[in-house]
Parts: sequence; C-alpha cells; structure tokens
Amino acid sequence: MKKSNNLKSTVKKDIDNLDDINETDDFDNSDDDDFEDMEISDSEKEIILVSDEENKRIDVFISEKTGESRNFVQKLISDGNITVNEREVKANYKVKINDTIKIIIPSPEILDVKAENIDLDIIYEDKDLAVINKPQGMVVHPAPGHYSGTMVNGLMYHLKNLSTINGVLRPGIVHRLDKNTSGLILVAKNDRAHNFLAKCLKEHSINRIYYALVKGNIKKDEGEINVPLGRSEKDRKKYTVTNKNSKEAITNYWVVERFGKYTLLKLKLKTGRTHQIRVHMKHIGHPVVGDDVYGNVNEFGLEGQLLHSKILGFVHPTTGKYMEFESELPDYFIKVLNKIKK
Repeated sequence: MKKSNNLKSTVKKDIDNLDDINETDDFDNSDDDDFEDMEISDSEKEIILVSDEENKRIDVFISEKTGESRNFVQKLISDGNITVNEREVKANYKVKINDTIKIIIPSPEILDVKAENIDLDIIYEDKDLAVINKPQGMVVHPAPGHYSGTMVNGLMYHLKNLSTINGVLRPGIVHRLDKNTSGLILVAKNDRAHNFLAKCLKEHSINRIYYALVKGNIKKDEGEINVPLGRSEKDRKKYTVTNKNSKEAITNYWVVERFGKYTLLKLKLKTGRTHQIRVHMKHIGHPVVGDDVYGNVNEFGLEGQLLHSKILGFVHPTTGKYMEFESELPDYFIKVLNKIKK
C-alpha cells in the first residue's frame, strides 16, 4: 500500500448544495462500467419469457430480450437450461407466439478468490469505506480471464473488512471502472455502508467527475449528450447508440482546453451505463484518445484510453458529512498533453 502525494481530499460540512451533484458511472468494467447496469447474483436465477414474436431463432430472441450474448444463450441451450413449453430445444428453434420459454441461469462457479499483496494507492480509509486511486490496466474484480491480479485481490490483502453484498467475486465493490480507465473508485467495508452508498448511486447523489482527452476540436464550450445506449448487435462486447433494448444515457461535458486536433474535457454523468462516456464521445465524432474499442488510430502508442476518474464526492454513511477527493491526472496522460501543446 502506498500513500499518494498528488491527491487531495476535503471534507465539507455543508451539504445543502447536493442537488447539484448528479452522477453515477460508466462502470465498466468490467472491462465494464458502471453502477446502474451492475446486476450481480451468486445464486441460480430463473427467467420466464412468453414469446411475442414469430419465426425468430430462439437464441436470437433470448439474446435480444435479456441482453446476454448469443454464445452464452447457446451454451444454456446445449446444457439443457432452456426449455420451450417444458421441452428442450436446439438453438435454431423458431419461436412461436405465446411460447413459454423457461431459462435457468446456473449459479456461477465458486472461485477461491485469494488475497494478494498488490500495491494499491489507498488515499482514504475508515471503518466504513475506502477510496482507491486505480491505475490504468488494473481489472476491478475477478471475472473469466482475470481471477488474480485484480483490485479485489489487493483489497482482500490490505483491508481487514469488505462488504459481502456483491458476493465472493466482488467484495466491497459498489461500482466499477473499466480496466483501462484510471482514477478514483469507492469501496464499502461493511454491508450497512454498502447499502447506503448503493442507494446514493441509484439516486444520482454521488459526484463523479472525469477528465478525457478526445480527438477533434469541440466548438461548443459545454454540452449535453442525451441518447440511449444498448449492446451492439454486431459485437455483443460493445455498446452503441440505439433505441432497441436500450437504456437512457445522459452525459454532460465542459471544454477545459483546446489543442487544435484534440480537446481536453471535463465530464459528468447523469446516468451510469457501461462504456457510457466512450460510446457517447464516439457518437458525436470525438472518440477518446487511446480507446482501442471505440476509437481508431492509437497515435501515441497508449495502452488504453485517456479517461480518468478525477473527482469523487459523496455523503459519508455514518457521519452524514460530504467528502470529496481529487486525483491528479496520471503521468502518461500529462505526457500526451505536453506533447500536443508543443
């Protein structure tokens, strides 16, 4: 564990202006996002669907209705976890109007998540919560392909207690950041604090400010992007602007500085959808620099997008006081800014 010299925190007693704080997140992190999209269960789940369509492949139908990938749905079908009118079917079965489709999503494989002595930048900690300054490249919690080396593995080593609400794979995790998004992330150390903070997230009363360097010169000094997001039908790992099986997504931005072919932005989310900032910026023609998923040419040889969770503010679950933390931009981010200033 290390202490950060370039972080500052302030505690504000006056919380009368909290109505102006309106943010959740794009926790993504997984390489996912985000707060509101984070539906987590460690137990078996049963879903019943009644078909309102005709002559569509069942794997496509279920994928569209649930947001799960077709590969995942096809695996459920092959394992006998999906039935139509109480009979097992194949993935190419064509649904009929009023078919009753039963889906069993098995409980996830129980993994022995081990504590690991991973260097974490813990900038604040008390008996209820901690604030971590996550580096680019660190996965927040264990998931397929990342069972060790995650922030959770490090939290289990450095912190005595973590909340249990999100199960054995995500202890303490209230929200997420993308693997290649750096900056401040909030961790709950007990279930009471977790429930309080989760409620704050749902009510959009946690203040999260991001900085991003985007391509192109944004003419307007500030703006709001209000277009819904959903999974891409072409690539289920991506998200896109769509009205089909989508959710409301609103991002506000302010220009911090213009650099000719690039613009440094401050951004605040009114909703917390997976990859929200990255997809919204691509949508308006200004993708985040270094984003190898939603961008194009990586002209600076970066390992990920120049997107940083810079400010994190919230009401403390025990004291009721407003606390705010700020993280300086990482060195690789500043290096690019200095390069384009020349």
